[in-house]
Amino acid sequence: MNFRKQMAAPSVAFQMAPMVDVMFLLLTFFMVASMYAQWETKLDVKVPTASSGQRADRQPGEIIINIDKDGRVFISETEMTLERLASLLADVAREYKDQPVIIRADAKTTHDHVIAVLDLCRQVDIWNIAFAALPKKQE
Repeated sequence: MNFRKQMAAPSVAFQMAPMVDVMFLLLTFFMVASMYAQWETKLDVKVPTASSGQRADRQPGEIIINIDKDGRVFISETEMTLERLASLLADVAREYKDQPVIIRADAKTTHDHVIAVLDLCRQVDIWNIAFAALPKKQE
C-alpha cells in the first residue's frame, strides 16, 4: 500500500532572513573598504594634472606614498622620515619582488623631495613605480 500519495509535499519557500544577513555583510564590507581607500590618499595633497592622466586600475598590495607641499612624506596618514621609509621599503622589497609603489606628490612640491623618495625606491630595488596625475578638465 502506498500511503505517501495523500501526504502533501512540503512547499519550498524563499527565505528572506539569510538574504538580509548577506546584504548587511556586503554593505559593511564595502563601507570599511572605502574608508581604508580614503586613508591611503592624504587629505591635502593636490596632484598635478596631465593631458594623458587617467585613473589606472588598482594593483593588489600597492604602496601609496604621499608627499605634501612642504616635502613631508606620508603613508596611510602616518608621517615618515626618509630613514624610516627606506627601512619599510627595504623590508617590503625583500618579501615582494614586483612591489608596486605610487608616488602622489603635491603640485607645489619641490623636485628634490620627489627625487629623494624616488632614489630611496631605487636603492632598495623597487622598480614598479608610478606617479599620480589627474586628467585635465575639458573646457
